[in-house]
Amino acid sequence: MVSDVTVKVTFDIWTLTFEIRCMGVFDKVKQMGELKKMRDQAMEIQKQLAAEVVEVNENGIHIIISGDQKIRALEIDGAANQRLLDALNKAIKKSQEAAAKKMQEMSGGLGGLLKGL
Repeated sequence: MVSDVTVKVTFDIWTLTFEIRCMGVFDKVKQMGELKKMRDQAMEIQKQLAAEVVEVNENGIHIIISGDQKIRALEIDGAANQRLLDALNKAIKKSQEAAAKKMQEMSGGLGGLLKGL
């Protein structure tokens, strides 16, 4: 018996969707275990990225951004600008979503990579 399973994993930055074709229940259980492991690894990487911090001071502008591309602080000539910070984070998130969607369209998710599992 051949069955198809479609899995969608959503992270803060990106979404992965892929299909699995498997032969029988035991193969499906094994593949789901491998997918859970991949998901757990991706979540751990995302957590590590969120903990990374990059700080730039240049020409009176001070920016702190995390590895998951969220601006944590923004000061211009010593003055914080929360509205600008919020707008930049919103723009970054939208650009990440657009990039993830385009990559998913181009690759068809990870289905092609996982069909051999």
